[in-house]
Amino acid sequence: MADEVILGGWTGTQDATEETQKICEAVKDQVEQRTNQKYVVYKAVKFRDQLVAGLNFNIKVFAGEEDYIHLNVFQQLPCKGGNVELLNVEV
Repeated sequence: MADEVILGGWTGTQDATEETQKICEAVKDQVEQRTNQKYVVYKAVKFRDQLVAGLNFNIKVFAGEEDYIHLNVFQQLPCKGGNVELLNVEV
């Protein structure tokens, strides 16, 4: 029951995975453009996701020292290309 996925519902917060880091890397250029900063340290630490017509991700990223940024990312379903798009970034 704890692993039940509810369409449209958010999962609980989880430790970031290798796949989460890959998603972050896919939108890093967009993040740097929007924040007007270059990130030497850029490591996903936590995430949660939401199954819709694809996946929405809220990802907490360690950006060095005591800094974190929060990304809102959409990933299309594989049958739709699986592309990743940055929706929002909070510094």
